[in-house]
Amino acid sequence: MTDMDKQITEGSKYKGDASELCPHPWAAVGSLLIGFFMLMIDISIVSVANPSIQRGLGASLTETIWVTSAYLLGLAAPLLISGRLGDRFGQRNMFFIGMAVFTAASLACGLAPSAGVLIAARAVQGVGGSFMSPQSQATIVKIFPPHRRGAAMGLWGSVSGVAMLVGPMLGGFLVQGVGWQSIFLINVPVGVVGLILVARFVPKFPTNRPRLDWTGVLLSGAGIFFVVFGLQEGSDIGWGPIWGPVTIIDILIAGVALLAAFVFWQTRARNPLVPLGLFRTRDFSLANSAIFLVGMAVTSMSLPLMYFIQVGRGLDPLLSAIFMIPSAVVGAVLAPFVGRSFVAKFGANRVACFGLAAFAAGLIAYTTLFTPTSNIWLLLIPGVVLGLGNGCMWSPIAMSATHQLPLSQAGVGAGVYNTVRQIGSALGSALMTVLMNTLLTAHNVNPAILQQNVQGAPLASDVAASFSRAMAGALWLPAGVALAGAVIAAFLSGRAGRRAAPDTNSEGTTEPASSNHAPFQ
Repeated sequence: MTDMDKQITEGSKYKGDASELCPHPWAAVGSLLIGFFMLMIDISIVSVANPSIQRGLGASLTETIWVTSAYLLGLAAPLLISGRLGDRFGQRNMFFIGMAVFTAASLACGLAPSAGVLIAARAVQGVGGSFMSPQSQATIVKIFPPHRRGAAMGLWGSVSGVAMLVGPMLGGFLVQGVGWQSIFLINVPVGVVGLILVARFVPKFPTNRPRLDWTGVLLSGAGIFFVVFGLQEGSDIGWGPIWGPVTIIDILIAGVALLAAFVFWQTRARNPLVPLGLFRTRDFSLANSAIFLVGMAVTSMSLPLMYFIQVGRGLDPLLSAIFMIPSAVVGAVLAPFVGRSFVAKFGANRVACFGLAAFAAGLIAYTTLFTPTSNIWLLLIPGVVLGLGNGCMWSPIAMSATHQLPLSQAGVGAGVYNTVRQIGSALGSALMTVLMNTLLTAHNVNPAILQQNVQGAPLASDVAASFSRAMAGALWLPAGVALAGAVIAAFLSGRAGRRAAPDTNSEGTTEPASSNHAPFQ
């Protein structure tokens, strides 16, 4: 084993760029981002297709939202262990397996004959994505030293934001032109190309042999599932009995108890799934709190927006996708400058705080235009504000979470960060189900109307106003969550992405001050 191998395996202070093992670092990053973009876009691409899926499969609102939630749960539940599996069996190997599973499940989704089959295939698709997500971030951490990691992590973070906004736009074109099945089938050729590129450019780094905390996996996975299941099903069938004397409330209580048991177990386990010492570092804790709220806000906002445009105003999927173009374009243009320049100049805390505040402002602006008679094209203006916020919030939060991460904890740290984001997304989807059903009922609108609308024809005037008010009210959930995230982001240190003066370590060599490993030991 070479000195560099030992340094990478042991997480010591390697100062190079891993050129011995990765002669084409940016090609490797690009190969990883193809898969990462694909799994991220599948979170949001379904939002524009929800009305079409609901009509085509004769599904209820809750079943339709389960198409998204099953994917999010499949992503979230295994993420903690998948990060450790990457450390043990190699990030490239786990990424390759995950992309293969994701691609095969995408084919199953596109061929699904019923809502139940589609939900099951989406869950498997999410599991494949969970194997990919932490490996991409951990590999970037290993390829680049801390003082050169900003651009790559900025690009990684921006892909999350761009994918979340491009998804509905691309989905609208595909659903209108081909059918809702195409939003899944398009992953098949992209996945095949991605597999070839990963095998060609992504290196095999030396691995370590961490013990796996299967008790923690079971406790966390079951707890997350029970909470999300309880929230979504409770909004549809009520909070009373579901299986004999077992009620939805009992399921929610069991989920919270399992998550509490998971946290307690992590303090006792010899090899914890989540080393709680990671959270002693201020930026890691704050960044995880912020990305949890980002996941909630971004996932939940697309549901009322798309239902207002397609059901309330009668626009088809192709036209509704147009309203995502301003936010997608602004976010895509802005994102590269955020990771490369803005964070270094203004600080990750200020950029992330501004981004989340702008995101909330765009959502609040939408609510003022959710009426049956407003000029529908004015919705393009808040879309620009939304893109401005989206382009500024992902990269600085991701960089803040990882800028002190030692190489030995790259996998587990990335796994924790991605798990927190996906849990936020799953809870955002579940809470939006509860809120939409509650608001529709409060405004005397039968939720079944979501299955009965005809494309190209807006709702009748006697229900259009009430429906619009319900969808506008639902947007206050992601807006409030984004504002809470802005407050948290303001307390980040702001040091991520900035080149610090070199310090002299105990061995007499120099390294950037930003690569402080101590808090993670």
